[in-house]
Amino acid sequence: MPELPEVETTLRGIGPHIIGQFIETLTVHNGSLRWPVTTGISEITKGQQILAINRRAKYLLLELERGSMMIHLGMSGSLRVVDRDTERRKHDHIEMRMTNGVCLRYHDPRRFGAWLWSDSGYPQLDHLGPEPLTDEFTGKRLFELSRKRKMAVKPFIMDNQTVVGVGNIYASEALFRSGIRPDRQAGRISLQRYELLAAHIKDVLGSAITQGGTTLRDFVNGNGEPGYFQQTLMVFGRGGQPCVHCGKVLKDIRLGQRSSVFCPACQR
Repeated sequence: MPELPEVETTLRGIGPHIIGQFIETLTVHNGSLRWPVTTGISEITKGQQILAINRRAKYLLLELERGSMMIHLGMSGSLRVVDRDTERRKHDHIEMRMTNGVCLRYHDPRRFGAWLWSDSGYPQLDHLGPEPLTDEFTGKRLFELSRKRKMAVKPFIMDNQTVVGVGNIYASEALFRSGIRPDRQAGRISLQRYELLAAHIKDVLGSAITQGGTTLRDFVNGNGEPGYFQQTLMVFGRGGQPCVHCGKVLKDIRLGQRSSVFCPACQR
């Protein structure tokens, strides 16, 4: 699943090609996504200029002269900038052609993403927590929100109301770097350890963005290139292998129906 670094990498990849350009056509080949593509979106957006592209959590927002389009990559989605004569692949569900010749294609084998238009905002963006790479996200916030919480710390930091964009890969890596077990009760972690965890979350996400995200199964960036952060993963996907720090065998448990790999010696 594309996580925050992959979405940010996509934004940076496609932005220079489409910002300031005018939409010639927007063709919906299959609108049956997680939420149905907005009815009439082709007519609404035709001829409109793309003024900016922003990200909120894992949503991309294309700001138009009238309204905006919100894109979510879902489980397996990707956006690619291609020449308009490039043959359309299976699962290329939406195609946006610009008057400058650029073509942006939305590819989603599982069809669990979204492409919507609105001029009044999106309820999906309500009640989201802070962005992890901003000053608003701190260890103090994690500490205060976690008091009396009995849930495990990993699903706690993956909750979008706590902080947005910390998915399974990066939560696992940040917890390992912080020496915190993923199944430790959120309410039993000290302020000092939460400050360390917040710092590692910022560092892990920042490093992943710099390296173009993590390539796991379906993800490629806006230029069709893979991400390289996978080469630096210390625990995610390494259950049963030796810990890179102490050599102990990494354990793989289930938390909230997700795999959670950790070192029983280095994390407590």
